[in-house]
Amino acid sequence: MLIMLAFVHVTEDGIETFAQASTANALESIKEPGCKAFNVIAQIDDPAKFVLHEIYDDQAALDVHKTTPHYLAWRDAVADIMAEPRYGLKYTAIHHAEL
Repeated sequence: MLIMLAFVHVTEDGIETFAQASTANALESIKEPGCKAFNVIAQIDDPAKFVLHEIYDDQAALDVHKTTPHYLAWRDAVADIMAEPRYGLKYTAIHHAEL
């Protein structure tokens, strides 16, 4: 299991655009065979900061995700509203519990 956390800081006027584009991407992403979860979360005290919490079977599934039409549309839709470059960190699960 590969867990990806993508940290994103958008411009103040890009908050709604980012939230909408990311939600659309997440809804399509969870249909991918190798994607187990995709959550879009916003920081409470700074709504211009987001984390994309993604869970994939493995690196190959993440690689496939980055070639999908919905990912490419998301990437293009949010490119001009970044307040700073986004970055991601990869993790492996020690314990995973469903809600």
